Amino acid sequence: MSQDSTTVPEAARKLSGRRRREIVAVLLFSGGPIFESSIPLSVFGIDRQDAGVPRYRLLVCAGEDAPLRTTGGLELTAPYGLEALARAGTVVVPAWRSITSPPPAEALEALRRAHEEGARIVGLCTGAFVLAAAGLLDSRPATTHWMYAPTLAKRYPSVHVDPRELYVDDGDVLTSAGTAAGIDLCLHIVRTDHGAEAAGALARRLVVPARRSGGQERYLDRSLPEEIGADPLAEVVAWALEHLHEQFDVETLAARAYMSRRTFDRRFRSLTGSAPLQWLITQRVLQAQRLLETSDYSVDEVAGRCGFRSPVALRGHFRRQLGSSPAAYRAAYRARRPQNGAAERSERLEIIEQRQAEPAGIVAIRRSAAAGGPGGPAGHEQGKPESDAYVPRLSEQGGGRIPGRPSVPGQRDRPVG
Repeated sequence: MSQDSTTVPEAARKLSGRRRREIVAVLLFSGGPIFESSIPLSVFGIDRQDAGVPRYRLLVCAGEDAPLRTTGGLELTAPYGLEALARAGTVVVPAWRSITSPPPAEALEALRRAHEEGARIVGLCTGAFVLAAAGLLDSRPATTHWMYAPTLAKRYPSVHVDPRELYVDDGDVLTSAGTAAGIDLCLHIVRTDHGAEAAGALARRLVVPARRSGGQERYLDRSLPEEIGADPLAEVVAWALEHLHEQFDVETLAARAYMSRRTFDRRFRSLTGSAPLQWLITQRVLQAQRLLETSDYSVDEVAGRCGFRSPVALRGHFRRQLGSSPAAYRAAYRARRPQNGAAERSERLEIIEQRQAEPAGIVAIRRSAAAGGPGGPAGHEQGKPESDAYVPRLSEQGGGRIPGRPSVPGQRDRPVG
């Protein structure tokens, strides 16, 4: 799974004589997103031996004859074709253009042949669909972008899809979640091949964490997969989402669906890509995450409002899915997002400091304006206290700053964020 494996017997299979372990082939298709495509090219295609990263030899291969057009209308030219896969010890499929269309038969056959000859096969993000179409994920654990996991599970029911993981290492076949998780998997490959020091050096060069804790759970939303919309289970899933504050289990959901527990588990997994118990726990954790961000409920109260039987259960599942305790998560969230009241107090203090630093002439102008004198705003009541918001408005009159006033950022001048 996403943790590094110390025993991967499948990966130790002997390569055929013409393949070399240090050769990495990246298989590109037209219509693939450029970000995912660029990840293995950057990790395995740049010589960073000066930073202590062992060198790989990269072969960029076209998976089809058509021009390779990518995001933004860019057109790529791959220096190699499918025949070059015969030399690679690792073959990476960084993405597939459409989860609804089948990959080219020639590319699938080349992947199967590479796997039979001992090559390590890697699918990043939607590249998992190509590996599944080639039959390389049958009866194996795999992951993909959480948004596409239900589709992968439904289309290839023999694949054990786990939408929680950032990447899955099953020895000679590896898959990753969406976009940036491809970096995590590529670093894992370097770590497996050359050790933690080499992977750490590469991570520093890429300015990314050497390891990320947790999985995809923190990015999941509570929306239903498109495929479930017309299914009888849709009503049961919608009911569960509306009643997360109540204590119920998978048996309750199976009864509402008029199914046995075993049948319900099988149908649910085929539609959502997840076991119903894990899905239910994930939804409860997501609800707890929202309450910790938006309310002042204690952790004990949050546990009760999310259907957990005890605060201890909430803490255990929360830490496993998000890598933090509920209390630590709330503190970190509020540190990143100060409350509105604190922001307003900070702004008032800034305005006061600005006024204290103003020259005497500016103070006299404002007093005159506040009293309704020359230059004062029309209809301003004489003697009415000026508002805190008046300082930036005064500085904006005439389309510029008041001559002689120090250049202090006003409310509208201050950059957001």
